[in-house]
Amino acid sequence: MESTNYLQQDDYLPQDMILTERRVRNSYLLRRREQAESVSRSYLWAKRCMDVVGSAFAIALAAIPMAVISLAIFLDDRHSPIFKQERVTENGRHFTMYKFRTMCVDAEEKLEALAKQNEADGPVFKMKDDPRITKVGKFLRSTSLDELPQFFNVLGGSMSLVGPRPPLPREVEKYSPYHQHRLDVKGGITCYWQCSGRSNIMFDDWVELDLKYIRERSVATDVKILLKTVGAVLRKDGAR
Repeated sequence: MESTNYLQQDDYLPQDMILTERRVRNSYLLRRREQAESVSRSYLWAKRCMDVVGSAFAIALAAIPMAVISLAIFLDDRHSPIFKQERVTENGRHFTMYKFRTMCVDAEEKLEALAKQNEADGPVFKMKDDPRITKVGKFLRSTSLDELPQFFNVLGGSMSLVGPRPPLPREVEKYSPYHQHRLDVKGGITCYWQCSGRSNIMFDDWVELDLKYIRERSVATDVKILLKTVGAVLRKDGAR
């Protein structure tokens, strides 16, 4: 802990020495603050570069699989394969998130009737055998392939590769002030939650993992999470 003895010694030092010491201390604190801001800007710049390169590469690599998935969803019920949903990200900003549609087209209308069967705690809704999920959708969810269109969100800048999962507006309305800190950074495709069990984790633990990421975020942390996510997806950890 930094010593504060100088605060008690001011009465015994000449006034010019006190002012000089305080100016030196304030200058030191200012340099530390500027350094921290510089590191933050450098990280955000590197993170955006990683997002652009990573998402562009993923889109190019998954172009054919995405075309096949789109066709499979369309042939299943003759409706759009892309599901657009309003989500909330950094500082409460709303945006449209894209996913492959894994549920029937009137899934949102049927949600209220299923509310009592919610198996998750907190403001989120999770149901193991959700009757709204289609046959194709069940496969997509178990393999996490339904998330592929979100690489377009990342490329466009509304999401990041790594960051807390963007919640629904109705979920944010139920957040406590503590939960709101999940929105201190841009939302992402994956974070600690995705590679730590996903649906098997309680909501408060989920929040703690997101806040852990916000405290520890760095290029090294992002790379580590991306690598762990690959393993979690291959193992189908917590996928529903």
